[in-house]
Amino acid sequence: MAYLWVKALHIIFVISWFAGLFYLPRIYVNLAMVPAGSEAERARLLLMARKLYRFMTVLMVPAVGFGLALWLGFGIGLHGPGNGWMHAKLSFVLVLLGFHHACKLELRAFERGEIRHSHVWYRWFNEVPTLAMFVIVPLVVAKPF
Repeated sequence: MAYLWVKALHIIFVISWFAGLFYLPRIYVNLAMVPAGSEAERARLLLMARKLYRFMTVLMVPAVGFGLALWLGFGIGLHGPGNGWMHAKLSFVLVLLGFHHACKLELRAFERGEIRHSHVWYRWFNEVPTLAMFVIVPLVVAKPF
């Protein structure tokens, strides 16, 4: 029974974390498009980005924690043959953790007034979590290898 609760909580926190991973880069698209001199718009978008980054970080911690509990505590994908899917999934989780950190670096740059990339670049940056999701979910559900 504990396994099912941990699994449910892991899914809830992963979904919530992903919501932030999907939306924060969209705010960056808008920040990159703010016209010069639109300080109120820029300040509002920065406030939204800061709050969302903090919130998604709070959601990431239990998502990873419950995932580790499933993996190490309950042995999901840990023992026996046919667990290559878990190694692939964990690789993509590391990509997402790196993406989360990259979001922080981009936020810090925007706070300094730097626009390091075009809005088109941020639109592509925004697709990373979507692509990761399209790999992770089939790996977890189908366990193909």
